[in-house]
Amino acid sequence: MEILCFLYLLLAGFLSKSQLVGAQLQDQTVLVAINAELKVSGWDVNTNYCSWQGVSCGSNSMVEKLDLSHKNLGGNVTLVAELKALKRLDLSNNNFHGVIPSALGNLSDLEVLDLSANMFEGSIPPGLGGLRSLKSLNLSNNLLVGEIPNELKGLEKLQEIQISSNQLSGSIPPWVGNLTNLRVFTAYENRLDGRIPDNLGLNSELQLLNLHSNQLEGPIPASIFFHGKLEVLVLTQNNFSDDIPKEIGNCQGLSNVRIGNNHLVGTIPKTIGNISSLTYFEADNNNLSGEVVSDFGQCSNLTLLNLASNGFTGTIPPEFGQLMNLQELILSGNSLIGAIPNSILRCKSLNKLDVSNNRLNGTIPSEICNISRLQFLLLSQNAIRGEIPHEIGNCAKLLELQLGSNYMTGIIPSEIGHIRNLQIALNLSFNHLHGPLPPELGRLDKLVSLDVSSNRISGNIPVELRGMMSLIEVNFSNNLLSGPVPSFIPFQKSPNSSFSGNKGLCGEPLTSPCGDLYDDQKNYHHRVSYRTILAVIGSGLAVFTSVTLVVLLFMIREKQERVAKDAGIADEEINNNPTIISGTVFVENLRQAVDLDTVVKATLKDSNKLSSGTFSTVYKAVMPSGMSLSVRRLKSMDKTIVHHQNKMVRELEKLSRLSHENLVRPIGYVIYEDVALLLHHYLPNGTLSHLLHESTKQTEYQPDWPTRLSIAIGVAEGLAFLHHLAIIHLDISSGNVLLDANFKPLVGEIEISKLLDPTKGTASISAVAGSFGYIPPEYAYTMQVTAPGNVYSYGVVLLEILTTRPPVDEAFGEGIDLVKWVHSAPVRGETPEQILDARLSTVSFGWRKEMLAALKVALLCTDNTPAKRPKMKKVVEMLQEIKQN
Repeated sequence: MEILCFLYLLLAGFLSKSQLVGAQLQDQTVLVAINAELKVSGWDVNTNYCSWQGVSCGSNSMVEKLDLSHKNLGGNVTLVAELKALKRLDLSNNNFHGVIPSALGNLSDLEVLDLSANMFEGSIPPGLGGLRSLKSLNLSNNLLVGEIPNELKGLEKLQEIQISSNQLSGSIPPWVGNLTNLRVFTAYENRLDGRIPDNLGLNSELQLLNLHSNQLEGPIPASIFFHGKLEVLVLTQNNFSDDIPKEIGNCQGLSNVRIGNNHLVGTIPKTIGNISSLTYFEADNNNLSGEVVSDFGQCSNLTLLNLASNGFTGTIPPEFGQLMNLQELILSGNSLIGAIPNSILRCKSLNKLDVSNNRLNGTIPSEICNISRLQFLLLSQNAIRGEIPHEIGNCAKLLELQLGSNYMTGIIPSEIGHIRNLQIALNLSFNHLHGPLPPELGRLDKLVSLDVSSNRISGNIPVELRGMMSLIEVNFSNNLLSGPVPSFIPFQKSPNSSFSGNKGLCGEPLTSPCGDLYDDQKNYHHRVSYRTILAVIGSGLAVFTSVTLVVLLFMIREKQERVAKDAGIADEEINNNPTIISGTVFVENLRQAVDLDTVVKATLKDSNKLSSGTFSTVYKAVMPSGMSLSVRRLKSMDKTIVHHQNKMVRELEKLSRLSHENLVRPIGYVIYEDVALLLHHYLPNGTLSHLLHESTKQTEYQPDWPTRLSIAIGVAEGLAFLHHLAIIHLDISSGNVLLDANFKPLVGEIEISKLLDPTKGTASISAVAGSFGYIPPEYAYTMQVTAPGNVYSYGVVLLEILTTRPPVDEAFGEGIDLVKWVHSAPVRGETPEQILDARLSTVSFGWRKEMLAALKVALLCTDNTPAKRPKMKKVVEMLQEIKQN
């Protein structure tokens, strides 16, 4: 009997071992087949599959983890479902198309599934409901449609559900609230409607809820605050109504609240003061009312408070002066009264104070510049009285000063000319200011916009104002100015409306030459009559030309339609094209060559797609004239700008006039339905990212360090020019550096930086920061896109140029990016030479010397401390010195 038992155990062990060996062979076979399908770089079929990059095996040599993220892969991934022991599957940031294979639902041990940032389409397969061990599901940034399938309700172990940036519709199913382990739920940028389930958060310790940019409605349920564990709440751009639940005060760990652009009513609950960790609170563009609660003063960590465009009344609470960490206070567009409280001057970290469009009175505190970090002072459209304090000149860091539409008197203090950093705007319009224009204003050589219109300013326009070399917009209208308009290109290029309403002014761009200004009344009437006759004749000719043009276009169109019908082209195809709402080409000599309908059609075909970035997708469009355009289609997160077309067009027109050879300038735009398209010249050599990470892999690749150094300098010069105009780029990366036919670099997506306001909750938080691997470390706690942050991102690009390595690579090790890998080289015992791309540094001693010098610049740019990073202007100087020496 004992012998039989022994034989039985021996047989069972043999069979078990045989099954294990069979399973191992199956895993190896499956991986070889996956490699044949996907062409995974770095997989050597002659080595042990458990050592392949991205493959991790358990103690039994079964594959438990497969990470193929960021490898630019495409193809059929169904074979992955044959790896039966798989616990973690990451296929994110690739080019996978088609539907998500339902067979993945057979991986019963799978705990993490990440398919984000691909182009999967169709609906979420109900078969995923078979993943009973699943803890994390990430399907974000795909093209998924349809509703959230009810079959997923059985995934009771789910801790994270991320389905953002798709085209999902329907409502959030009630069963989501029954997931007891749920910690993270993000479904922003979809087409979800209905209400948030009343039980969401009631049965789980919810920590992050992000549902912005949907069509959700109803109240914000109190249940999400029930356990007090919520840390991040983002619900912007929806249709939420009702009050803000007082239970919000239960969440002492809540750091980020973004509930703007909804229909919320009532007052802000006083329990907000209980949230000691609150860092960001945005509730702009709602229907909130009552007084601004002073309890915000207890939130000692508050960095940004945005209550703009509501119905708040009363005064600004003096308790706000307790907020030592407050960086932005935005209360514009309300009905606040009283004066700016002196206690605000104690907020030493404040860099933006926006109380415009209220009913504030009193005067501007003379100690306003005690806020040493103040960069934006926006007080326009109030009832502020008194004089502009002379101490305003002490606001050394001020970038924008808006004092228009108040009741201010006195003269314009010459001390404003001391604010040498003033760049974005100086607006003193619609006040009661008098006296002359101070010549000292000419020292503001970085200023882009100057508006002193509708005052009582007298005297001449000082010739010293020609020192304002960055001016794009000026307005001197409706004053008492006299004499000639100084000869200065920004003045002469301005419309004559910028100088009208000043009876004594003459010269270009006004129609009255200075020699004719004092002619007698008779000659004056003669000139008026003469101009009137010319105007009538001109108008008649314009009408005749317009009518003739319309008739000709109609005849041409009729002929084209007849030809199309004869060729068998269906009328339905013509009718299916989207209707263009508005569009134009800014460059006069290109208007004949650009056809806006062709532009739209090009963006409807995937075959025309060139690239996809953080904020937009780029297409190639070939015009009937033969001209090629690059068309940037803004992603869903930016649709809000379409509803502010006038502002958008003004910004684009200004950017189209920027004169710098290293910037991609818009040449036009098109808007149809809720889509915005931005037009640019087509650049044939693609992106710097493609040059560094794709072209260098080709057999015909020829090392060329001088070209790379020239590219690095060009990008730095472009960014330095932007910073000079106070434009902070939102997404600096090698993928946003385009190369023309001569490999001259041009920085792209500049218009996004102007059109998208990162202080709004319209875009996902991570998206505002930029591309993965380029985001500066301080962004995690400041959530602010800054000039030093731009320098860090540029430093990453420079490291890419020097090392030919991507910003994120598994080869660096877990949690290590390019910057950390470079900075930690001494710890690993590596010399600087070992970091550089050997194919370049070993060509010549001169190249290596220049690369080592550029490496020092890159290390400075990527310093962990923002204040230690050089300014872009200094970076340009250092790189040019390397090239010259």
